Amino acid sequence: MSMKSPYRTGFYLLKATLAAIAISAASTSWAAASLKEAIASHYDSHLAELFLWFHQHPELGFLEQETAGRLAAELRDLGIEVTEGVGGTGLVGMIKNGPGPLLLVRTDMDGLPILEDSGLGYASRVTQIDRAGVEVPVMHACGHDMHMTTFVGTAKLLMDNRDKWSGTVMLVGQPAEELISGAKAMLEDGLYRRFGVPDYAIGLHVSSGLPSGMVAVREGIVGSSADSVDITVRGIGGHGAYPHQTIDPVYVSAQLVIALQGIVSRQINPLAPVVITVGSIHGGTKHNIIPDSVDLQLTVRTDSEATRDQVLRSIRQTAANIGRLNGLPDDLLPIVSMGFESTPTNVNDSDAVQKVLPAWTEQLGYNPLVTTPRTGMGAEDFAYFTQTEHDVPGVFFSVGGTPPDLMEQIAAGNTSAPPHHSPYFLIDPNSVKAGVEAMYTAAIELLNHP
Repeated sequence: MSMKSPYRTGFYLLKATLAAIAISAASTSWAAASLKEAIASHYDSHLAELFLWFHQHPELGFLEQETAGRLAAELRDLGIEVTEGVGGTGLVGMIKNGPGPLLLVRTDMDGLPILEDSGLGYASRVTQIDRAGVEVPVMHACGHDMHMTTFVGTAKLLMDNRDKWSGTVMLVGQPAEELISGAKAMLEDGLYRRFGVPDYAIGLHVSSGLPSGMVAVREGIVGSSADSVDITVRGIGGHGAYPHQTIDPVYVSAQLVIALQGIVSRQINPLAPVVITVGSIHGGTKHNIIPDSVDLQLTVRTDSEATRDQVLRSIRQTAANIGRLNGLPDDLLPIVSMGFESTPTNVNDSDAVQKVLPAWTEQLGYNPLVTTPRTGMGAEDFAYFTQTEHDVPGVFFSVGGTPPDLMEQIAAGNTSAPPHHSPYFLIDPNSVKAGVEAMYTAAIELLNHP
């Protein structure tokens, strides 16, 4: 936590933007100010406590029983009809308010198997038996507590202001985003068949490293595809002192790990982003025993479906050819299989973003459109709700969550923003207010101007 921050250079740009926001706030319209006051009042009276509850009661993907129960109860308390058990622990709340478009508003619900070390007084101390039967610590290390609280705040505003919009809102509480499989599970359980195909879908993600409350959105791609790939490299085992009598799967695996990077550098257009990471290698039991198999686990990221198909096909071909190169017969070639963690690219619909931008600019006091390059290849299974055969226009945006005092330390070069999926991850609960403001504003705009 003492390393020089990679966000330091960008902070001064953000600081200038925040200064512009502060200046524009003086000319905020009465309607915009009124909405901010309503959100602040709801935050103080309920949402602040709700955020703490979600933070202190995290649950793992497809095991979010208590979380889903609380979220469903919150929606029912607002007078919303709720269906539970969609895609496992998922839930759907429907607000029907006259003729008009159908808008999907989504939150994710699951936490991560990480022991929280954020230093917060309300840090999670929860453990849970995971799906493998192992007891593990659990924390919200990616901000899903903020997402759910924002979701409830948005639902309340939509219910309180039904005179300001017309149509139907589908409120989706999605399980297992961290497994990038919950959205797919809900769709396979008939989400669109049972509740309708949306005209639009919106979602958000809190961002460590952005100042608390800053809203940011992109046109086009906002998240890479992600595929988990499992490879079993087989061989002929034997004594470590007699390698010539074996076909060593450890040696074959080492060649394969290197060869996989040749797919990226020599088979794919260099202007097409691709990441192939071998995150796990397991094989063997003792120093002097050559095993008969080694297991590899990969994550594969791309920014287009065409590239994705090409890379996954090349992985299969490369694994087989490396096996042949080392003398493996066809019945012992490496076995390549797709894991259940998989999602297509997450792409914002440019027309939908442009539809929402004027309303956001008026309400927030600044234009949140970001045009700078992305800095990584993170994935989000919100993509399943939009990048399906139904091709639903989607708007997926970010809300800054880094507390002001921490941003000052980052600017001074004394620390870095606690990364997502780390024990140190933390966000400013007040970011919920900006999340509600942006999500409600986007919802109203899409409902009233389909």
